[in-house]
Amino acid sequence: MTTNAENPNGVIGESASFLSVYRASLDGVIYAGGYGKPKRQMTDVAANYRKIIDRISEAAAKCGRNAREIRLLAAAKTQTVEAIGAAVDAGVRLIGENYVQEAKSKREEVSRQVEWHMIGHLQRNKAKTSVGLFDVIETLDNTTLARELDKEGRKQNIKVRALIEVNLAGEASKSGTTKNKVSELLKAVGELSYVSIEGLLTIPPAGEDCEEARPYFRELRELRDKLQGLKLPNVDLKELSMGMTHDYPIAVEEGATIVRIGTALFGPRRT
Repeated sequence: MTTNAENPNGVIGESASFLSVYRASLDGVIYAGGYGKPKRQMTDVAANYRKIIDRISEAAAKCGRNAREIRLLAAAKTQTVEAIGAAVDAGVRLIGENYVQEAKSKREEVSRQVEWHMIGHLQRNKAKTSVGLFDVIETLDNTTLARELDKEGRKQNIKVRALIEVNLAGEASKSGTTKNKVSELLKAVGELSYVSIEGLLTIPPAGEDCEEARPYFRELRELRDKLQGLKLPNVDLKELSMGMTHDYPIAVEEGATIVRIGTALFGPRRT
């Protein structure tokens, strides 16, 4: 359940003995329940959205960018339809999902005009369902999948918009093509009729200091700039999808056009 929080400076209720609702004002989370340990959390998505937009604006100003060039994608894995609705009401226009079936069930309930992005690993056998379900697939990482999406796009008469996921650190635990194979993949897509590439995505290795992500964001931007020079058909690398809750201001400073935000927007992930 989502709500616009009130009384940000203290608790709600007549006395400490009969608390039914109290909140942590710094993280935008309202805790609701009876005595003792809170039973559920209601996040002020609208307030969190405003904080994120402010931080994006600050980061953009710091490096001389126009903040309107950067879009916030709500990473909605495990989030409820109500939480997604609150994000859309606040101003979010891009919704990211990790799983095809979860996205399908949510999209059927969320009728607002938003873009749905696939941000999880996409298996070849899910290509048929993904075409038409997602407006953008951000995690294309191999030629076989590209050809499968092209085949399904042809059947459904839909031009599949995609980003290429690049695994810059070569982490075995993450999907994505390697840096030296991106141009090969772009050339393969250039021969297809129903797939277009609009940019690149990366997820840097996890680190305690958000500055540790900066070299990877910079590397993706430099790779994009180099690849643009190939001038391939069906390829226009205008998007850089990079940066999440812990490091998105750094990503903005390095050229991100899409930042994928989950926890900072929705609060701790539902389990």
